[in-house]
Amino acid sequence: MTPAESSREARILCRMAPIIPVLVVEDVAHARPLAEALVEGGLPVLEVTLRTDAALAAIAEMAKVEGGVVGAGTLITAQDVAAAVKAGARFGVSPGATDALLTATEAAGLPMLPGAATASEAMRLLARGYDMLKFFPAESAGGAGMLKSLGGPLPQISFCPTGGVSPSNALSYLSLPNVVCAGGSWVAPAALVKAGDWRAITELAREAAALG
Repeated sequence: MTPAESSREARILCRMAPIIPVLVVEDVAHARPLAEALVEGGLPVLEVTLRTDAALAAIAEMAKVEGGVVGAGTLITAQDVAAAVKAGARFGVSPGATDALLTATEAAGLPMLPGAATASEAMRLLARGYDMLKFFPAESAGGAGMLKSLGGPLPQISFCPTGGVSPSNALSYLSLPNVVCAGGSWVAPAALVKAGDWRAITELAREAAALG
């Protein structure tokens, strides 16, 4: 998969809903009902971060949910890419980007949202062929104002801001012409997941889906 093809596929996924849930799954038993609740609420594209021992198994379970598209977040190494693809991930997300990581996702045919926080990082990825990027950490890196500023000299790049995005500021990002969607963890709070309150999570997902 070429970088241009990777970004094209990633852009298609990003257009499916205004918010991509960023999920930290501690218990694989929660994976499938969590995915079902989010998909039912109108958020079909799900990012499971590789930050827990249960993450890969959770991806495998979520991949079985009809209507859902599950990907792996926090990809750092080529080994992460191989494990994510084996588990059933259909796209990847990284906090930043290295040549080794990008080469691995291209070789695996895994659509990728590589992370960038500065104009130089975004330009470097654009030079390689990526024009659909993750902006991370969004709030800490300057928020919607920073993305608006990047849109002037780099209008050909689109972003999915993640990191500090919440119901109170999501629209400030989503209203920008260079933002396709945003990543957010608020749609699956740890307390609701632990309690198995899938109905409440579906409602949060519906509210997030309505932001688009």
